[in-house]
Amino acid sequence: MASARDEGAKKSATLDGLTALLKADLDRVNRLILQRMQSPVTLIPQVAGHIVAAGGKRLRPMLTLAAARLCGYRGERHVALAAAVEFIHTATLLHDDVVDDSDLRRGHATANAVWDNKSSVLVGDFLFSRAFQLMVEDGSLKVLEILSEASAVIAEGEVLQLVTSNDTETTEEAYLAVIQAKTAQLFAAASRIGAVLADRPAAEEEALACYGRNLGIAFQLVDDVLDYSARQAELGKTVGDDFREGKITLPVVLALRQAGELERAFWRRTLEELDQQEGDLERAIELMTRLGTLRATLDRARHYGDAARRSLALFRDGAERRALEEAIDFCLARGH
Repeated sequence: MASARDEGAKKSATLDGLTALLKADLDRVNRLILQRMQSPVTLIPQVAGHIVAAGGKRLRPMLTLAAARLCGYRGERHVALAAAVEFIHTATLLHDDVVDDSDLRRGHATANAVWDNKSSVLVGDFLFSRAFQLMVEDGSLKVLEILSEASAVIAEGEVLQLVTSNDTETTEEAYLAVIQAKTAQLFAAASRIGAVLADRPAAEEEALACYGRNLGIAFQLVDDVLDYSARQAELGKTVGDDFREGKITLPVVLALRQAGELERAFWRRTLEELDQQEGDLERAIELMTRLGTLRATLDRARHYGDAARRSLALFRDGAERRALEEAIDFCLARGH
């Protein structure tokens, strides 16, 4: 049964406050994204435009915009840097869909399904390059250091996930290392540069980085649960994609920790050998539900959400801080 806290989170679990607060800046970011993804090589704007048109809530660039406002920044640089953050994110999505051999993203055919893997990888590389052009134009070595480090760590996370994929011996610590690199690092960097732009003290930089990092982990843990939930259909994804690809996510890691020999054999066959039969996904969901690992993963997500919320305590109360707190509620409530 949902707790009163869960119910309260659900009621306010939208990004409406954040998007309303940032509308003017976000419109400028979107215009800059459309402008900078253009190229005389016509395939580039076609592929890039396809994934941009597929939607997405622009959560990561909104973190940059909101963090800059929270820190009292009143200049113009946050718009281009928010666009750079979104280009990095979009590039990783194009590459992810190729690695995962995905056909759908947010209910739309992926770029690699519409065109091919080579086009997706190369256009992803183009978008990474556009992001770095925007960073160089900004002129801050510190911003360049933060976002280039994030890009490198994300790539390491992708490779680490490749190494741990289909390995039922993966530990919770190893899995958390993957999502801290692959997902949370960009959330952290996107948030931190808001304080850098405003020339705020190191403590505020670290608080915003901590906020973003914990929010990113919570976001990914909820995604792990959603892959085994009927709510996936509402979000434009098919249930069980992670299972079919043999991904070892936290609900599976926790189930393996409690598994007997028969259950271990099931997980090895389905996830390591990818020998999957009709009814296996349903059995996996039943096992995780019975063992409580889906609920335990959501509990961990709430733990990281609480840590993100505590990081904001350093900042004065106001519309920006409340909107960033609502972003936490939004990320967590997706799992209910």
